[in-house]
Amino acid sequence: MSALKDAVAQSEALIGTEVGVSNWITVDQEMIDQFAKTTHDLQWIHIDPERAAAETPFGGTIAHGFLTLSLASRFAYDCFSMMPGQVMGINYGMNKLRFLKPVVAGSRLRGRFTLQKVTARNATDMLRENLLTIEIEGEETPALIAEWLGLAVFKD
Repeated sequence: MSALKDAVAQSEALIGTEVGVSNWITVDQEMIDQFAKTTHDLQWIHIDPERAAAETPFGGTIAHGFLTLSLASRFAYDCFSMMPGQVMGINYGMNKLRFLKPVVAGSRLRGRFTLQKVTARNATDMLRENLLTIEIEGEETPALIAEWLGLAVFKD
């Protein structure tokens, strides 16, 4: 049996189960400021702690939604390793993404992955769909949920 077929069979057995929980990471003001500078999104709710504390219901600045989403790759590194015969993994996109709760500066986040679907696309590629939930420590409502697509590429 090929490495791809083995990976598909092993993955299919995990559909519907949580396949990874990442380590926690702190989203501090420095991270938010760096992201703002990199993306040229300098909206005051992200970079002005005094104004954000005075004029928003959040008590301070909040992370950009796309900063929160960008941490998905970091969380995936904590949770997934290469499968036998796999030569690379590629971010293939999202089917659905919802930002549910703002991430206040200083919050700790982690990712939880639940495998939803696996498809062998051709002789080398396996498409995996994971439900990604990015949790905020101490909060019931997650920061975001997304259906994240990843392509696992295997040797031919």
